[in-house]
Amino acid sequence: MIIHHPFIIHFGPLTLTGFGLAVLFAFGIAQVISQRELARRGEDPTPISDLILAAVIGGLLGAKIYYVILKGDIHAFLSRGGFVFWGGLVGGILAVIFTIRYKKLDMWKIADPAGMAVAAAYAIGRTGCWAVGDDYGRPWQGFLAVQFPDGAPPSTALNLQSEFGVQIPPGVSPDTVLSVYPTQLFEVAMGVTMFIILWRMRDHRHAPGWLFGVYMVLAGIERFLIEFLRAKDDRFLGILTVAQLLALLFIAGGFLWMWMRRGPTMASPAHAGQALDARTSAPPPRRV
Repeated sequence: MIIHHPFIIHFGPLTLTGFGLAVLFAFGIAQVISQRELARRGEDPTPISDLILAAVIGGLLGAKIYYVILKGDIHAFLSRGGFVFWGGLVGGILAVIFTIRYKKLDMWKIADPAGMAVAAAYAIGRTGCWAVGDDYGRPWQGFLAVQFPDGAPPSTALNLQSEFGVQIPPGVSPDTVLSVYPTQLFEVAMGVTMFIILWRMRDHRHAPGWLFGVYMVLAGIERFLIEFLRAKDDRFLGILTVAQLLALLFIAGGFLWMWMRRGPTMASPAHAGQALDARTSAPPPRRV
């Protein structure tokens, strides 16, 4: 049994939470991956800084707006918590697309590195949920079960029942801290797996941008599966959660995206890599 306490650092009046640090590192690693992958493909990585800024603003706004919609309370917008994944992802994507169009950039060439970057950022970002004890799962007694006595909210029988609709056995005190699935850690592992898959496929032979469709499929599958373990009370027709419905739509959109970009072109990452290898391996021109 693991007993979890929030990760917090105090610097005088300044307080740093594990969630804030994770979000900072998540966007940082997304920028590094995007810039290096674009440079590897012979593209200008300079615009990535502006796109990351757009993703930060759009992601945070989208996450809070989605949270307000779920809660049905406009005052939830000013709460400290409530950064919902789907709202942040959609908000970030829309903000990045708007910036790309505003700056007249090639969206397809940026989409491939973006898929890898988002997967890596997701894995790091979920460590922040673990650090503050948020987004945990349903009651569980397995060897990796975790109690969150200081979670957000604490994993007490009362909170699990009143906030997440979990059925608590009769006789359990409302103040009892229950052990639950550490779904945050499962999501970190699945995020790393997604990144590895996308990284190994980065030299695909399809049209530029195809890889982002693969990311959409993987992210949708990941979210659909993890929702079976999470403590949630937003069932759709009593079967699936709202997040699972969105995950299915995201998977369908990913397959459609892949189909649209399925054709090989001379501008594909594989051809670009071959051309770069040919240039670097060719002998220097002879002087006459």
